[in-house]
Amino acid sequence: MTPIRAFALRTVFCGLLSCSAAAFAEDQAPAPAGPDLAKGGAIAMQVCAACHAPDGNATTNQFPKLAGQHAGYIVKQLANFKTGERANAIMGPYAAALSDDDMRNVAAYFAKQTVKPSSAHSAELAALGQKIYRGGISERGVPACAACHGPSGAGIPVQYPRVAGQWEEYAQAQLTAFKSGARNNNVPMSTIAQRLSEDEIKAVSDYIAGLR
Repeated sequence: MTPIRAFALRTVFCGLLSCSAAAFAEDQAPAPAGPDLAKGGAIAMQVCAACHAPDGNATTNQFPKLAGQHAGYIVKQLANFKTGERANAIMGPYAAALSDDDMRNVAAYFAKQTVKPSSAHSAELAALGQKIYRGGISERGVPACAACHGPSGAGIPVQYPRVAGQWEEYAQAQLTAFKSGARNNNVPMSTIAQRLSEDEIKAVSDYIAGLR
């Protein structure tokens, strides 16, 4: 073998070794750390519990239940509160004090909790709400709520939240806010809410409160 050919083979061999070593190192690199539930629980106790309860099952209907909510949805809402995209005089300052990691941690904590069910208040309203939730209102271009939030109201991560068991009063307040434009961080929901009457909003809200 000529010296030139031997040098070329050594060069190729060394290059292959370098690539293999790099690939091995890449394979062995630690996976990104997931959310820290212990830190999330601490934030929930120190910051969130007064309104949402330690386990995310808010005891008053003016505050939403966060237990069992999709983590990605909670993170998005906190980020929207932080930037002002979703305006709220109470949540804005709290969200502003949270880092991105804080948001992920507390969201993951609440997602792991079990939501306590609510109940519909009116059989008549719930019947109308069920009709809209499952079938929509085709003549007004209102899609079935179940298409995005699921037949059982469990939602679809990340953009479609769990609605089953949510306080009727809170759900009604949010749909009304979407309808009026007071809440505008979700264009599809604003469009849908604007096509619903106040009675229809109340009916849907009553129905989802009783969903299991």
